[in-house]
Amino acid sequence: MVRFCISVIAFILLSGLPGLAQADKPKILAIGDSLMAWHRGEDLSIADKLAEELGEPVLNRAISGARIIYGLPVTGAMGLRISSQFRERERYDWVIVTGGGNDFMFGCGCGKCERRMDRMLTDDTMRGDVVSLIAQIRKTGARVIYLGYLRSPGTGSPIESCKNEGDTFEARLARLASRDKGVFFHSIADLVPSGDRSFHSVDMIHPSKKASAIIGAQIAEIIKSADRTR
Repeated sequence: MVRFCISVIAFILLSGLPGLAQADKPKILAIGDSLMAWHRGEDLSIADKLAEELGEPVLNRAISGARIIYGLPVTGAMGLRISSQFRERERYDWVIVTGGGNDFMFGCGCGKCERRMDRMLTDDTMRGDVVSLIAQIRKTGARVIYLGYLRSPGTGSPIESCKNEGDTFEARLARLASRDKGVFFHSIADLVPSGDRSFHSVDMIHPSKKASAIIGAQIAEIIKSADRTR
């Protein structure tokens, strides 16, 4: 609960950046859930490493517990609905997105998730909340990197039961990204060696500092390869 409150407060404080000219604002935005928010309090999140690698600020609005599908209006508007973390009036060069894992874990318990998955992204990748979010971002001219999730190393992680849903969802994300040169899907499904616990925090769900650093560096390489201005 404390971590959630801190995340919401950080979201509110970072959302507006009042008094700054648009030219002074970060050109890269990170939105999503705890995958992106983890270690932010120590400036060691994925977004922090990305900023370090690129030598420019990255605004991180990700909130632990956030979902793609979220019905409560007040907390949803405060950032627990991932789409609310992005604002069309703002302009970014890149938006890094995470999301979907909490929808499976808490929305359907990683079992019989077909309806929820289709609400996020249909098998033909033409409809769903993810499609709407990416279209909203792309309409502003920003390019999108959708980041996949860590997998269990097979040593008692609570996310082991989510493997099938994760594989199916991410296969859809990859197909969606293939239709637009301005959208990239980055899988980290093969990042964790079997039996290696060092890529996860003690809860065996979230990334360790080591994993966050590696993932942030990988995203930086995608941006550098696609964007000659960086």
